[in-house]
Amino acid sequence: MWRALFLALGISAVILGAECLAVERAVLKSSRRAMGTANAGQTTGREVRPPEWAPWGLMSTGVIVILYSFTLPKRVKD
Repeated sequence: MWRALFLALGISAVILGAECLAVERAVLKSSRRAMGTANAGQTTGREVRPPEWAPWGLMSTGVIVILYSFTLPKRVKD
């Protein structure tokens, strides 16, 4: 079970790092509508910009965790 957990965490970190490498910024839109007549129909959003270290840091950490998951001993039944 631990092996699968660490493998999933490592793969998720690598995928998130690759996404940060491909995307410069992401705009998260809220479900609430903006108030007022001038902003009618527009949604408010929050902009997220990943720092420069995020893609490479996440991908390298993910690869290390994946390699660690392969070195965990398999369960041996007696």
